[in-house]
Amino acid sequence: MSGRQSRRSVLATIAALPLTGALGACTGGGTESRSGRTSTTGSSGGKKPVRLTFWSALRGSQPVVDAFNKTHDTIQVDFQQIPGGDSGGYAKLSNAARAGNAPDVATLEYPQVPGYAIDGVATDITDLVSEGLRAKLLPQALGLTTFEKRTYSLPLDIEPMVMHYRVDLFERYGLEVPRTWEEFEALARTVRRTTGNRRLVLFPTDGFTQFAAYSWQAGAQWFDTAGGAWNLSLADAPTRRVAAYWQRLIDEDLVFTNGVNSRQSDNQIAEGLVLTRLTGAWDAGAQMNARPGQKGLWAIAPLPQWDAARPAVGTHGGSTFAVTKDCRHPEAALEFIEWQITHPDSLRARLSSGTSSQYPAAPGLIPVGREAFDRSYYSGQDIYTLFEEQAHTVRDGWIWGPRSSATQRVMQDGFARVGAGQSSLIEAVRAAQEGTMPDLKALGLATTQHST
Repeated sequence: MSGRQSRRSVLATIAALPLTGALGACTGGGTESRSGRTSTTGSSGGKKPVRLTFWSALRGSQPVVDAFNKTHDTIQVDFQQIPGGDSGGYAKLSNAARAGNAPDVATLEYPQVPGYAIDGVATDITDLVSEGLRAKLLPQALGLTTFEKRTYSLPLDIEPMVMHYRVDLFERYGLEVPRTWEEFEALARTVRRTTGNRRLVLFPTDGFTQFAAYSWQAGAQWFDTAGGAWNLSLADAPTRRVAAYWQRLIDEDLVFTNGVNSRQSDNQIAEGLVLTRLTGAWDAGAQMNARPGQKGLWAIAPLPQWDAARPAVGTHGGSTFAVTKDCRHPEAALEFIEWQITHPDSLRARLSSGTSSQYPAAPGLIPVGREAFDRSYYSGQDIYTLFEEQAHTVRDGWIWGPRSSATQRVMQDGFARVGAGQSSLIEAVRAAQEGTMPDLKALGLATTQHST
């Protein structure tokens, strides 16, 4: 490579090192693989399979790797299941990268992509991604892994926020499915007044990504990289609107306020105490697997809108695949990633494990998901058509921050105090912005912030 950019410049612009040169030199001699990419050969000229390492916490990854290995001669993948990111998976990846032995391919959730790009763990794969591959992916999904026109990972799925609701309880109490947030609030009052100890919904005190999705839908832009700097505005006008809305529902005891990843939440769902769940599309399958006894009791509808004439949503969940800095065969790694995210056999293999409602980032795979999905749990509803419609309304331009884990930790600490009646949502948001700044400055990033 001719001339490395300084780390500070790279961090400021998220324009990491191009793959021509340093990484390309690691690939050795090459022969054309069946996809047209270069695969490594032995020094004697005979074909020698490239061996890749792949780490992921995603359910169904082993069947995917097995299917890939059975159909590829020049590339073979060794898979390691690791814990979920917040349960130790990201720490394991970071430690491995510091030691110089990160896997060739790693799974990153969308909020983690900028941080791993800044740290140099997720390499710039822009020049390896063909226009044909880009054309196969939903633009909103690819946009979440691309910064300043440089791509750092490729999306497996995109999970628009939707509303799951208890059909039986809506029918029992004569309730209508709300289309707008105004109607949702009115419905919350009705549920509180007429159903005793039930509530319409949970505001999750561990719900950083849910709150981000609500704000995203409303038009918020927590982070941007205009002018070569990271500009923070977590408490912008759309976010203040969202915070005020949910604060009102909390203050008037119209919603439950506790962790969603908790036994308390499980009991609320199991006992029919909560009438709706606002989550990403992926949660349809999770609900089926976790609560088979509630078959036929749930349906899914679009998320309520601020402006029904101009529908928009944010996302909740979703995973991507990155080529790491320690990968010696990036072209082969890209071939494996492309197969994972676009080939029908990959999705079939993943679905065989029971991952039943993942919405693919490659729209061409929707028929595969629809065919494999057991509609009986949702009384025959075609949820894939709903997800497809909603995915196209994901608002463009959202950027996750460089240290999402730190932002999440501070914000959720504030949300927990809200649940205890000791703080407010907007105070939690402002504290998260202040808590994020030291990490960004420690990275050497040029930063600005707008406080309101």
